Amino acid sequence: MTRPRLTYFDMPVSRGEECRLAFVLAGVDFDDHRIARAEWPALKPTTPFGALPVLEVPGYPPMGQSNAILALIGRLHGLHPTDPYEAALHEAVMASVEELRGLVAPSGTLPDDEKREARERLSTRSIPTWAGFIEAQIGDGPFYAGAKPHVVDVKLCVGLRAFRNGVMDYIPTTVFDAFPRLLRLCDAVSDHPAVKAWYAR
Repeated sequence: MTRPRLTYFDMPVSRGEECRLAFVLAGVDFDDHRIARAEWPALKPTTPFGALPVLEVPGYPPMGQSNAILALIGRLHGLHPTDPYEAALHEAVMASVEELRGLVAPSGTLPDDEKREARERLSTRSIPTWAGFIEAQIGDGPFYAGAKPHVVDVKLCVGLRAFRNGVMDYIPTTVFDAFPRLLRLCDAVSDHPAVKAWYAR
């Protein structure tokens, strides 16, 4: 192996897709190792945390946890702040995306009637509250820190994609419509030429 290898499920979603797009924005040639769900039980015990994605870089142990992977890609390729304080602000927002996922995940296992009720509450309370805190931190854009994309932008874009695409049952696709800076940021990532070329392959 002479190039970084990123292992994730064969789906353009969630934490693995964030890391793929970080490599894409960085212009880095990487091994996009996609596995089927049937392969996961055998692979799981060999991963650092029993989860995907996993990044392998020649000469180093395998790395798990998407935020750590994103920060590493960003530091190596100019997509993460070099100032420690600015970097920490970006990492706080990245952590908040995981908190958003954590808010929604428990409702996914509920019976349908309970799921509807739980997600209606999320849609009117918790999710807008979360979005309001992020919206307040975004400036004139189009990205989180201005004109240049960083890995935090990829994290936000992919984190919101499932909501905006209607994948989340009983959560309206308009749940973020009251937050124009956040939507502008996500659209700027999706419209980036490198990202568009990635999905046009």
